[in-house]
Amino acid sequence: MSAHTVDEILAASAAWVWFPRDSENGREHLLLVRDPERFGGGVRGSQVESSLSPAEVVDHALERTRAWGAQRFTFWTSSADRPDLEEELRRRGAEHIDTVAVFARPLDGATVDVPADVTVEVVRTLEQVRAVDTVNVPVWQQRPLDAEGLQAEFAEVTAALEAREGFRVLARIGDRAVSTGGCTIDDGFVRLWGASTLATDRGRGAYRAVLAERLRRSATWGAKTALVKGRISTSAPILARAGFTHYGDERAYRLNPAA
Repeated sequence: MSAHTVDEILAASAAWVWFPRDSENGREHLLLVRDPERFGGGVRGSQVESSLSPAEVVDHALERTRAWGAQRFTFWTSSADRPDLEEELRRRGAEHIDTVAVFARPLDGATVDVPADVTVEVVRTLEQVRAVDTVNVPVWQQRPLDAEGLQAEFAEVTAALEAREGFRVLARIGDRAVSTGGCTIDDGFVRLWGASTLATDRGRGAYRAVLAERLRRSATWGAKTALVKGRISTSAPILARAGFTHYGDERAYRLNPAA
């Protein structure tokens, strides 16, 4: 497979959405995903495809959010949205809470400088899944996995690894787990997701180690292009220095469904 075109990269970015385990979703006028309580239980909206007006689409999303009993509605913009909801959300006083930059680069020739004191490993054991959780809980401010959740996570990681559909990596400094990130391989793309580094260990190269291992291994599995959405305030500068090209931004707006 040859390198992906700009249009293919933008289409892959617009189609990318996360469905957590135990989440609910619906697709009418836009995609709505209700996150499980472990992640706060709010509703995320994206991928608008509707003949309704922006105001009508937002009304529909808020009505569905209330029907789910959720207290928080977050919408992620995309250049592919039809119609675009951003102006309507601003008109209603929605709070702009986050921005990610869409980055991509060919895997051919991808190299990332990694410090010698950072080690990285592919997650294959229950103990490694538990270590990943010790990083994710404080970074993403989520609830720790219970025993059942750890087993479910381990099963997901193992199934993806065995099918060569994706994997998660864990970085350590000494014997401490400090950073992690996952990836999914689909149609020649490797989608890089879930990267997190403990606040006390940022700036020491752990994120770069996690990035480098995902690029290296996914290339050996046949992926041609890496696609990632990096936070403007944290990972975006690192990705730019690693040779990724910026293809645009996606913004998150939060609106109180009861307002």
